[in-house]
Amino acid sequence: MARFDSFDDLDRYRQELLAKRDPKKPCVTICSGTGCRAYQSEKVAQAFQAEIEKQGLGGTVDVRRTGCHGFCERGPIVVIVPEETCYLRVKLEDVPEIVGETLVNGKVVDRLLYETADGEKAVHENDIPFYEHQTRVLFHDNLHIDPTDIDDYIAVGGYSALAKALKEMAPEAVVAEVKKSNLRGRGGAGFPAGIKWETTRNAPGDERYVLVNADEGDPGAYMDRSILEGNPHSVLEGFVIGGYAIGARTGYIYVRQEYPLAVDNLIHALDAMHERGFLGKNILGSGFDFEILIYRGAGAFVSGESSALMSSIEGKVGEPRPKYIRTSVKGLFDKPSNLNNVETWANVPWIINKGADWFASIGTEGSKGTKVFSLVGKVVNTGLVEVPMGMSLRRIVFDIGGGVRNGRQFKAVQTGGPSGGVIPEPMLDLPVDFDELTKVGSMMGSGGMIVMDDDTCMPDVAKYFLEFLADESCGKCTPCREGIGQMLRILGRVTDGTARPGDIELLEDLGGTIVDCSLCALGQSAPNPVLSSVKYFREEYEAHVHEGRCPAKICKALITYWIDPEKCIACGLCKKNCPVGAVSGAKKTAHVIDTAKCTKCDTCFQVCPPKAGAVTKLSGKDELQRLSSPPIGAPAAP
Repeated sequence: MARFDSFDDLDRYRQELLAKRDPKKPCVTICSGTGCRAYQSEKVAQAFQAEIEKQGLGGTVDVRRTGCHGFCERGPIVVIVPEETCYLRVKLEDVPEIVGETLVNGKVVDRLLYETADGEKAVHENDIPFYEHQTRVLFHDNLHIDPTDIDDYIAVGGYSALAKALKEMAPEAVVAEVKKSNLRGRGGAGFPAGIKWETTRNAPGDERYVLVNADEGDPGAYMDRSILEGNPHSVLEGFVIGGYAIGARTGYIYVRQEYPLAVDNLIHALDAMHERGFLGKNILGSGFDFEILIYRGAGAFVSGESSALMSSIEGKVGEPRPKYIRTSVKGLFDKPSNLNNVETWANVPWIINKGADWFASIGTEGSKGTKVFSLVGKVVNTGLVEVPMGMSLRRIVFDIGGGVRNGRQFKAVQTGGPSGGVIPEPMLDLPVDFDELTKVGSMMGSGGMIVMDDDTCMPDVAKYFLEFLADESCGKCTPCREGIGQMLRILGRVTDGTARPGDIELLEDLGGTIVDCSLCALGQSAPNPVLSSVKYFREEYEAHVHEGRCPAKICKALITYWIDPEKCIACGLCKKNCPVGAVSGAKKTAHVIDTAKCTKCDTCFQVCPPKAGAVTKLSGKDELQRLSSPPIGAPAAP
C-alpha cells in the first residue's frame, strides 16, 4: 500500500486512482450496515458475487458493500450504479433475477421497487419520497464507499481537506474557519464547536487532547453508529484536522462496546491511515504528528457526559464532576481537552473543503448545516434522515416519514432522546433547530425523533422514559438520584389508578427542582418528558388522576376487557387464544370474560375479527357501567 510522504503524493495517487476507475462500469452496491446485516445483506452480497460469475459477467460488474443508506426498515437495500436503480428488501432468491434481468438485459424488476402511495413505482433512490426531501451531506458518499477500502474514500476526495489544512492553513486559521461556519455540537447541547476549539487551544499547558464521543446511548438512536460503520474516514479526517487546529498530538475515540461493526471498521480505517501516512509521525510531510486511540465504553448512558466520559477513559467510575472548571481547560488527565461527537467531527472536512460560507448557507440563523435524525415510532417510513436545520417537523414526519401508520392520527413527536420533550400536533410546523426546540420544552439532543399516534398514553410514555433515566442515573447527586425516583413513583400512581389530588402539581414542582439543582445534563434534562407532556396533555393526566380513566386505554390498571353481547358472533377465537382461560361461552352464544381471571394481555382484543369488534376496552366509571353482560348462554349476534 502506497504511503504518502507529501501533498503531491496524495494528489498524484488520487488522479491515478480515478484514471483506473470507469464511472460507467456497472456496480452492485449492497447496504452493509448493522440494520441490513440483520436481514442477511452479507449473504446477499455473496450471492451477487457468485451469480455474476455464474452468468458470465465476471470482471464486467463490481460488487461493493457500502454503509447505511438510511431506509433501514426496507433493507437489504441494493442500488445498481451508474443508473442508480434501487431495489428494496432484496432476498437471496431475488439475486438471480436481478442479475439476469437488470445487469444482463437492462430491465427493471418492478416488484422490488418502492411503490408510492398513489401506486407509482420509484426506480431510482432519489425518486423515493423518503430520500427525495432530504439533503444528504454526511450520508452523501455512503452509496459509493466500501468503509473498509480507504481508496474508495480517497477517490471521492477523501483527505483533501486534511491536506488543505496542513498545507495552506495555520492552526489558528482552521479554528477561525470552524468558528465562522457556526458549526454547533451535534451531541446534544449545541455549543459552538469553534469556540470550544479556541478555548482548548488557548488553555494553559503544553499538552492537550481531542476526543470523539461515540457513546450514543439514546434508545432508538443510531446516527453516530451508522456514520462510523459506513464512512469512518470522514470522522477520522475531521478528527485529525481538529487535532492540528487545537494543538493536540493524541486523540481518543470513546465508542460503545455494543457497536462491534463500528469498532471493526474504525480499527481497519486506523490501520490504513497509518500505512498511507495520514496518522503517526510527520503526516503528509507536514511535520505534524498525531495518534488516535480507541477506548470502548461499558454502555453507561451517563458516560456520554463530557467529564464522566473522561473519567471513564482514566479508569475511574464514569461519573460527572462539577463544572466550575470546564473540560476544555482541565479535562482528560487534567489537561485541556476538546470533546465533540461523531457527527460534529464528520462535518469538519466539508467546512474546510467548501468553506464556512457554504456551510453557513444551509440551515437557520442560529443553527447551520444539516442534521441526521433517527426517525422511528408510529411512522410509515422509519430510518435515518438527514435534513437542513430549520425543516419543519411536519415535513419530516409526513413528507419524509410518510405520515402515521395504519391511518391513525398523529398525536406527538418526542425529540432529543429519553431526556427530550414531547411536541403536540399544533406545533408540527415548528422549524427543527437547537433554539426552537428548546423554546417549546424539548431539545435537539443527539437526534432521536419518536413519532406517537393517538393510541399513545402520555403519562405511560413519560414513565417509560423516566424508568430508563432512573436506571442510568449514576446516583452521585441527590436531586437526580432521589428526585427522578420520586417522580417515577408518582407516575406509577398516576398510571395504576392510585394517584392523589395534587400529584400533577407535585410532578411539576419536583421536575423544576431537579432541573435547577442536578449536577449534570442527565438530571437537568430528565424531567423534560414529564414536564412537556403535562404542559401539552394535562387533560390526560387529569383523567388518570381524577376520573381513574386512561383515554388511550393503555394503562392496564385502568382498563377492563368486555365482550359486547350484541356484537359477539361466537367465533370462539377469544376463548381459544386466551392464555389463562378467562373467556367462556358455548357455540352460538355470546362469550363472556371473567374479569377476576383476566390478566389484560390484550390477546382477545387482537384476535377478535374486525367485522365483529365485540371485544372492547373500558376505562373510567362511566364506561365500566356497561359491564352488565348477560349470563353465559345468552344468544350470540346472528
